[in-house]
Amino acid sequence: MFKKILIANRGEIALRILRACKELNIKTVAIHSEADESAIHVKMADESICVGPASAQLSYLNIPAIVTAATLTNADAIHPGYGFLSESKRFAEIIEEHKIKFIGPTSKHIGIMGDKIKARRIMRDNGVPIVPGLHDVNDINQVNKFIDEIGLPIIIKATSGGGGKGMRIVKKNNELKNALGSAKIEAKKSFNNDILYIEKFISTPKHIEIQILADAHGNVLTLGERDCSIQRKHQKLIEECPSLCLEENERQEISELCRKAMMSIGYEGVGTLEFLYDNKKFYFMEMNTRLQVEHPITEMVTQIDLVKEQIFAALGEKITKKQDDILLKGHAIECRINAEHPETFIPSPGNIKQYYQPGGLGIRVDSSIYQGCSVPPYYDSLIAKLITYADNREDCIKKMKRALEEYIIVGVDTNIQLHQKIIQSDEFITGNYYINYMSRFD
Repeated sequence: MFKKILIANRGEIALRILRACKELNIKTVAIHSEADESAIHVKMADESICVGPASAQLSYLNIPAIVTAATLTNADAIHPGYGFLSESKRFAEIIEEHKIKFIGPTSKHIGIMGDKIKARRIMRDNGVPIVPGLHDVNDINQVNKFIDEIGLPIIIKATSGGGGKGMRIVKKNNELKNALGSAKIEAKKSFNNDILYIEKFISTPKHIEIQILADAHGNVLTLGERDCSIQRKHQKLIEECPSLCLEENERQEISELCRKAMMSIGYEGVGTLEFLYDNKKFYFMEMNTRLQVEHPITEMVTQIDLVKEQIFAALGEKITKKQDDILLKGHAIECRINAEHPETFIPSPGNIKQYYQPGGLGIRVDSSIYQGCSVPPYYDSLIAKLITYADNREDCIKKMKRALEEYIIVGVDTNIQLHQKIIQSDEFITGNYYINYMSRFD
């Protein structure tokens, strides 16, 4: 077992990892920026160390400072959480070079699956369906030829992209030139990589993702799917597990294809394969080689602690469960609580003047905020994840409605009211919602 793990993150995910470590009797080191000096994960960790000023670029993305912190505190492993450096091949390489264990896949696998073009090829070669696309986009004439073949609309994506950065939808020919140019600039700024690829745009699909867990011994498990279709500007808002739209045979078929694809490359740790689902067909989009924000709903329906499983995988332990042992029991929903205006969606930093979180059977809150704390303006607006669990979807929605009504956060604007509108809408209740659902609120 690891003696000490440095948590290279902040907020609720840092606290989530810290809790898993405590239950495994592993000492923890919390890193923090100057703005997060009083954060709850810093107070609860066995040790803490400041890695830079408030800016994420100078702190949570500061690889030399984080590696130095791990060395100074004699940490034998680093958990990156999600976001920040969690999918940085270079960060994982440096950690490996310093003989510190990176709790995640190898740098090789981060590099392979983080390149959307390479990832698509791997999945295609293993029989996983992909969206018709054009790789290695070089000039506009090449794109026009592709459009002539498959028609409009198309979607432009950055090969190293995520969070909607470097992404543009083109519905008319006269939009193409500007879309390519702006996507290229944004991709370069966000990821230091301006290589683009193009796919046929599927306008009203579901967004379905498959959770996988793998070890270093060639064992790969799939842990069900999540429906992440409620999203705004490519940022997820509500997720649920399992998906209402999938038949059991569809679930088994796509899960088995994912499992075989991961076995073919020798993947280790947790990961998520993301798909568009339209007219009973799956289309692979990308893989996230890390823990997902929405991982709690999978934990609720499988009763598998994904953070602990990450740690076990990093230790080289063999998965003891078989695929037939994985059963999805009940239903879980997660609402992402953001510090932002519910109508304008403008981030709302500030001080939490009053805080009361819901409770009761089947209610889980993953959050690092508390009464009197500060929500700084420098980072993502996510401040809490509200998760409900019940034997069936109807009761799960009822619990979520009650929990949202009970949740009190004063001092910053939140999107709690927006979540209340969504979960009471006919589309959500019937499951008849798609990735364009949130356009009505723009």
